[in-house]
Amino acid sequence: MSLFLDDHGASFSDFLVSRGQDMRRHAPHVPVQAMGAGASASAGLPAVSHGTTVLAIRFQDGVLMAGDRQATEGFQVSGRRIEKVFKTDAHSAVAIAGAAGPAIELARLFQIELEHYEKLEGDVLSCEGKANKLGQMVRGNLPMAFQGLVAIPLFAGYDLKRREGRIFKYDVTGGRYEETEYYATGSGGKDARDTMKQLYRRGLPETQALSIALEALYNAAEDDVGTGGPDLVRGIYPTVKVIAGDGLRDVAESQIAAACRTLIDARRERA
Repeated sequence: MSLFLDDHGASFSDFLVSRGQDMRRHAPHVPVQAMGAGASASAGLPAVSHGTTVLAIRFQDGVLMAGDRQATEGFQVSGRRIEKVFKTDAHSAVAIAGAAGPAIELARLFQIELEHYEKLEGDVLSCEGKANKLGQMVRGNLPMAFQGLVAIPLFAGYDLKRREGRIFKYDVTGGRYEETEYYATGSGGKDARDTMKQLYRRGLPETQALSIALEALYNAAEDDVGTGGPDLVRGIYPTVKVIAGDGLRDVAESQIAAACRTLIDARRERA
């Protein structure tokens, strides 16, 4: 039992890695699956589900994150109700694009990492610290990315010290870059960014930021086969979360559905 009681700091990821090393040293007969660095995949991977388009946009009180619900395997739809935007703590969220399995695992491990840190240190990481920690975790997935399992997150949080929403994007090596207004990633990311570029204004109210986010996803779905648009028949709509000074909350599906219908009606009138 002493093997699991040593103090290795406030990092849950470091704890897992150190435990794996200790197990290999003290019990070499027990197989231990490598995490991140050192992991290898067999040649000829089967078809892997991929999440597609996610975005974040700042408004006057914070930041809004949204993602479509479709996952694809090559040219086929593998899922229509996948969740791509995850709460990580009371004032931050992460959205995932890329290989769905590793990306969702990364988001959940990041949530546990923040909880682990808070319990051990008795305090929460700053918004900057959370963004840096996520970058380290993305870098840890680099060996898997070289084998085609790329997981690229988009991070957004409310900075309690600066009293504003912040958005961070990443590259496959874990490089972290801050966006001051909006950003979108995934297969339809460029189409979504083009829409937000035309419609975005500083100091947007939340309702207008929601409309812009939904229109960006709708336009991405029109031009990108991997992005799923709102499905009025099945009642499937994008996932939207709002992060502000009073915390994180989900935008009600009924509000999203009404906004999508308004958007589609406006398109129909113009047509």
